[in-house]
Amino acid sequence: MTDEERLEAAWVGDPPKLSGKIELAPYDARWVDVFDREAVRIRSVLGDSIILIEHVGSTSVALLAAKPVIDILLVLATPADEPTYVPALEAAGYRLVIREPDWYEHRVFKGPDTNINLHVHPPDSPEIARMIDFRDHLRTRQGDRLLYESEKRRLAARDWDYVQHYADAKTEVVEAIIARAQAKG
Repeated sequence: MTDEERLEAAWVGDPPKLSGKIELAPYDARWVDVFDREAVRIRSVLGDSIILIEHVGSTSVALLAAKPVIDILLVLATPADEPTYVPALEAAGYRLVIREPDWYEHRVFKGPDTNINLHVHPPDSPEIARMIDFRDHLRTRQGDRLLYESEKRRLAARDWDYVQHYADAKTEVVEAIIARAQAKG
């Protein structure tokens, strides 16, 4: 299966084409406020079914340039049981865009009025610790934060067909940073 076929299989509908460069913005302290607002909205919709909700990704790391898209980690007991939460999120304006049942039951929603990626995982997904460890490490390790930003800037200057291809190109640096974060554990 090609990369494009994998993208098409995961996306609910057609994956959006980028055909250009990635926009990186300087860190904006208001990104925390955007996360807080979205977390309140999500909690108001899903209530006690939420096991964990966290601001992750580059917008959660002070001083780090980022795509101006707020990444949110949402942990629910059973993301595969879509009728228990998808209709409620959709009624609040969220839109299911990615369904990856073979990758820890991962789901992604876009926000109703804010550019977010709401990543849904079950509690046993190893991606939860990886996302949080990566974020926390970058918050406290300037050298790795600068290394990651440098790689992001280098890759953002290239033309991409899909944002996912840009994300995939960062894998080597991301994995090295996660390994350091988990080693210091």
